[in-house]
Amino acid sequence: MPEATFEEMIDAMKDAVSVLQSRDIPFVLGGGLAGWARGGPRSEHDVDLLIREQDAEEALGAFEQAGMRTERPPEGWLVKAWHPNGTLVDLIYSPAGGPVTDESIERAPMVEVMALRLRVSSLEDLMTTKLLALSEQEPTFSGVLELARSLREQVDWNEVRARTESSPFARSFFTLIEGLGVIDPAS
Repeated sequence: MPEATFEEMIDAMKDAVSVLQSRDIPFVLGGGLAGWARGGPRSEHDVDLLIREQDAEEALGAFEQAGMRTERPPEGWLVKAWHPNGTLVDLIYSPAGGPVTDESIERAPMVEVMALRLRVSSLEDLMTTKLLALSEQEPTFSGVLELARSLREQVDWNEVRARTESSPFARSFFTLIEGLGVIDPAS
């Protein structure tokens, strides 16, 4: 199936938000759409919703009742649902920065996204997760560089640097964005 268009992703996001809200399952909009909602580039991949692990089974049941195909992949950090328009909705409970908790949900600010008021990942959480997800198998800086360029004034880079200092990929990324003049060097 071809990748969903941006408009299809927005429709899927709205429907997914409705499914979770109908069950009072707390969640946060994450991933590329969280960056886009705060002024970043359009996301072209999928809808990422962050939920607590203890809510994953109830969320899957709700998506199944809403007519969406679901999957429990072996990775152990997310479950998946497919919107009828083909958009993938990832329900992530343990992103690279650590498990989704009540505290991480509460720290996500309420933002209006396409006429919906919902919690959207803080930019520091978003950048931390994206940087910690970089690995030898997925070492590409392009997506996170695009986010950094478009959102640079809104991010507390000292916090992101401190939270990602254990990652050689994150350290390399900071060298890159400092060298490109995206952010000032750490003092």
